Amino acid sequence: MRTWEQAWTDALYGEGGFYRRPEGPAGHFATSANGPAADLLAGALLELARRHDLTTIVDVGCGRGELLGALAAQADPSTLLVGVDVVERPSELPARVEWVRSPGGADLPDLGSPTDALVVAHEWLDVVPCPVVEADEHGILRTVLVDATGTEALGDRLDGDDLRWADEHWPGPRSPGDRVEVGRTRDAAYAGLVGRVASGLVVAVDYGHERGTRPAAGTLVGFVDGTSCAPVPDGRCDLTAHVAMDSLGADELRSQREVLRELGVDGTRPPLDLARTDPAGYLADLARASRAAALTGAGPGEFVWASRRVG
Repeated sequence: MRTWEQAWTDALYGEGGFYRRPEGPAGHFATSANGPAADLLAGALLELARRHDLTTIVDVGCGRGELLGALAAQADPSTLLVGVDVVERPSELPARVEWVRSPGGADLPDLGSPTDALVVAHEWLDVVPCPVVEADEHGILRTVLVDATGTEALGDRLDGDDLRWADEHWPGPRSPGDRVEVGRTRDAAYAGLVGRVASGLVVAVDYGHERGTRPAAGTLVGFVDGTSCAPVPDGRCDLTAHVAMDSLGADELRSQREVLRELGVDGTRPPLDLARTDPAGYLADLARASRAAALTGAGPGEFVWASRRVG
């Protein structure tokens, strides 16, 4: 048995890990960045970059570059687009998109200290492995160990920096069986990303929680073929856990719904009168409203955008 952090890292980013498989994450599930509404998210990001006078967009944990393709279709030719992921550059990407190979997880490559850059990490931090710990019969936090079948056992008592993080950001009292997903590795990953940018705006977008709403049972879960499953660190499913967004050190935390509506992504249906005067226009607007609702409605609309201005 190993710690969940170790097993999780190998299952996602090791040789033959889930994120290195040929089909990529889009072969198993759709996100805001790779689903049918990616064109609207791309347009919103371009508008965000315009408002902040940013001329480079870096997509961290970009899968096979689906969002970058949507950005390339809409962005001014002068906008530099860069993808960062653990695989080689996909051949089908538009030629203008640059690519940086990443080690995976919290380990980040040298991004070249981009200036005037919008750096977006959409559903990246939730797949940065972290320690999973559980309160024993005395309420004492112990590291959860796991084998390749998903069978768990309690290990050593939590101590050091991880215990300090839990006491500060996910405090008790704790009942036996309560879990904590120690976010220290996510905090360090976010800080590492901020530190690789010379100037601009760094945005991490994820399902998350804040003090007072921490889930007592934790959130670690697996995903495969479009459905959730038991978390098993065998490389055949995604492994994800929600992020303690308020511990990241961001300047601002806002819901995806709030941010995107401010950037012009509105899921309001077009007026029915338009169907009589301009049927084609009505159908186009209706389709756009449906895609916008997918980004701002229940689920993705509750994503938290953690933003940090650099320089």
